[in-house]
Amino acid sequence: MFRQLTKADLLILDDWGPERLTASQRRDMMEIVEDRYGSASTIITSQLPVEAWHDIIDEPTFADAILDRIVHNAHRLSLDGHSMRKTHDAPKIIDGDAND
Repeated sequence: MFRQLTKADLLILDDWGPERLTASQRRDMMEIVEDRYGSASTIITSQLPVEAWHDIIDEPTFADAILDRIVHNAHRLSLDGHSMRKTHDAPKIIDGDAND
């Protein structure tokens, strides 16, 4: 599976960073971004600003190395505004059934 992650044309890491990385996760992340650097695309979505990612990686040397490979060669899109989940009406409950 690890080889598939490093060789995929596009890797999407969705909702990255809700918890600090463990030592094992840091090593895996470093190896993945190192193997993909300059040869494959990676999309990372996160609710945290990039400035907080260093703390999520939780080890300065690894954080510097990982972020150097991710952030400095990236196209960033920062989204503002209301959550799209809040724009849809919640289903109405009638007699225990949800109806749209």
